[in-house]
Amino acid sequence: YVNGNKPYFGALIGRYANRIAGGRFTLADTVYQLEINNAPNHLHGGPDGFHTVVWESESFTSEAGPGVLLKHTSPDGSGGYPGTVVVTVRYTLTDNHSIRIEYKANTDRTTYLNLTNHSYFNLAGHDAGSVLDHQIKLNANAITPVNQDLIPTGILMEVEGTPFDLREFTPIGQLIDAEHPQLNFAGGFDHNFLVSGKQGTLRQAAEVLEPESGRKMVVYTTEPGIQFYSGNFLNNVNGKSGAVYDYREGFCLEAQHYPDSPNQKTFPSVLLKPEETYEQTTVYQFSIDNATK
Repeated sequence: YVNGNKPYFGALIGRYANRIAGGRFTLADTVYQLEINNAPNHLHGGPDGFHTVVWESESFTSEAGPGVLLKHTSPDGSGGYPGTVVVTVRYTLTDNHSIRIEYKANTDRTTYLNLTNHSYFNLAGHDAGSVLDHQIKLNANAITPVNQDLIPTGILMEVEGTPFDLREFTPIGQLIDAEHPQLNFAGGFDHNFLVSGKQGTLRQAAEVLEPESGRKMVVYTTEPGIQFYSGNFLNNVNGKSGAVYDYREGFCLEAQHYPDSPNQKTFPSVLLKPEETYEQTTVYQFSIDNATK
């Protein structure tokens, strides 16, 4: 983790999760140029984003369960962003087999902020190989389609009648190589799905089932979107216990605001002002589905 975490394994992402076109946005008539680390775009806060930070940490116990409180102060100008931002993230291991992640942040200048968690999952085991047999269900009727640089076009695309219709359990591998421009751009799934229901309320965004073991993961979030990424860029990455992680051997479900929102005025706002507090909650809940065993 300290010596380099290019695939963002397990990482907290900031200041801005996902991509910003050209690494550039305008705020109060000032143009801000961010670092380019996913040419021609800015990705996940840049090369020195929150994923590279050693956070302050403090363990705690609560009625919900034990956990750790992380804190980081991002100085004004870090990565090209305005404002000093103080972020706290609270991880709780609850008694219903969940990891609950609660984010809060404040700024001393108006800025843009979009945080997420970038954990990879393979419910068959971290060294079990491909995740294409996993069955996924997304509570989303639309995606934000992208151009060849993986930047949203600004329109919304209904999933019905497309390979992105994952509203019922579908093996990841069933549609991942379908002939569709969006899948061609990303080399598989790497798209922001619009989570159904009211933004700001904790609601179910996704379910994933590994049929052989019966392991199930359910994701809940208060965020408007969730990025489903099928590990298309994993390639010979050294992992835990000597394992090597390769193409499509892990998937991510990153609760977030939409990519490139600072440049997309029709998307939900990611503006954070000094008098406001950024807050979001994401829950990963785990269980065994005995019906599949």
